[in-house]
Amino acid sequence: MIPLTIARIADIVGGRLDNVTDPQAVVTGPVEFDSRKIVPGGLFLALPGAKVDGHDFAGIAHEAGAVVTLAARPVGSPAIIVPRIDTDSATSASNSASQAYVFTHDSDGSMRALLRALAQLARVVVTELTDTGSLSVVGVTGSAGKTSTKDMLAAILSTSGPTIAPPGSFNNEIGHPYTALRCQADTEFLVAELSARGVGHIAQLADIAPPRIGVVLNVGSAHLGEFGSKDTIAQAKGELIEAVPPAAEGGVAVLNADDPAVANMASRTRGKVVTFSAAGDATADYYASELRLDECARARFQLNSPHAEPVEIRLQVMGNHQVSNALAAAAVSAEAGVPLEQIAVALNDYVAVSAHRMDVRERPDNVTIINDAYNANPESMHAGLAALASAAAHPAQAIAVLGEMSELGDNAREVHHDLGTQLAAYSVDTLVAVGETDNIAALVDGARQAGINTRHVADVNGGTRTVEEILRSAQHRDVVLVKASNAWGLWRVAEQLAGTA
Repeated sequence: MIPLTIARIADIVGGRLDNVTDPQAVVTGPVEFDSRKIVPGGLFLALPGAKVDGHDFAGIAHEAGAVVTLAARPVGSPAIIVPRIDTDSATSASNSASQAYVFTHDSDGSMRALLRALAQLARVVVTELTDTGSLSVVGVTGSAGKTSTKDMLAAILSTSGPTIAPPGSFNNEIGHPYTALRCQADTEFLVAELSARGVGHIAQLADIAPPRIGVVLNVGSAHLGEFGSKDTIAQAKGELIEAVPPAAEGGVAVLNADDPAVANMASRTRGKVVTFSAAGDATADYYASELRLDECARARFQLNSPHAEPVEIRLQVMGNHQVSNALAAAAVSAEAGVPLEQIAVALNDYVAVSAHRMDVRERPDNVTIINDAYNANPESMHAGLAALASAAAHPAQAIAVLGEMSELGDNAREVHHDLGTQLAAYSVDTLVAVGETDNIAALVDGARQAGINTRHVADVNGGTRTVEEILRSAQHRDVVLVKASNAWGLWRVAEQLAGTA
């Protein structure tokens, strides 16, 4: 974070000082909500939670070097106290973005108050840095591929200047401003991943760190249960490109030409519209040609652009779906001024950095474990199965260890059943279904109807034991895909199988 005095921070967030002897003391370190990560000069954010209240750790944070704590009540050490937000008025707000899960246990408005203060502080820091001309903000959204694209973007942009990007999926009311506050005076790029649970949410996040370039990857079925329809999802995702400035001021909207719901967003932006196509649509500004997959399902293709001769891309990450992510990252980077050859080098050197996303491990017994268990929706599930099919085609047994896809709404059982019936199309030899929910039962029914060898287990440990039994009886190379929504913890199966747990 840029250096700010305690008094200036209090003014920004509308807070009062408590136990502060020197209002001109300067915060020079980062903002942290985990007292164990505080470094000298930092600011501690006392977030209340369902099990642990950060206010109880303010003293520890102060001893570790925190200059001040941002709090909702006195903590016995230097603090900026922000006024609580009335929960009744917040609950009755029409904007669904106010109903985030982080507010579930916010009975007294403390969490809302602190996150509002965090957002206000982040907005000021980003504004000051962008006004000096040193910082460009890039926003990434979509139903699938946000984190992979964000990581690719960070890898490319960091070759041109200091770049800040969120770890993993820090893309909500906490993670987004937290990441923005990592920016310093020399930061040139902030790559912001923006998620949504309803209309208005992305607009709120974009207001915290206004993007100069926004990219929309796709509109799928993720969180369909919260949005109600894909049209509503498209409405929400498009809020990102509505936030970019006019083209005359450098605003750019990067859109996926292969997804009609995204391509149709062009009329919603004031920025320069730039398109990309993994399907090889030569009318797009950036498109792939001569696409093929190697024996490990890694894509090779020519990257075509309006700026230079085509360059060859040889991705190190697995899955055909990574082509679209790479093209999106390339398009954004090129529009940010990175030369195409430099983009190609960065993409060819890129390896996955966020946990549990197409993390491929080779065991000594010639078994390949694909850990893609961070998240799952119908689109990403099919992408993962396609990667499994490609990797297992040389030849190998394909084993799919699948758990539930969350937040799909009223048709969740039907979606899971349909997935089971489609496993044969991906040449899945064995399904290991993990969990005892109605949705998993529907998945199992669909797979068995399709003639797939199916094993149904109750939990993660049962999943690991069952896969190991299958592997012991195998006579050739095997590939195991592990995928589910993160809440189900199936990444533990992958880690146990790979020996990294």
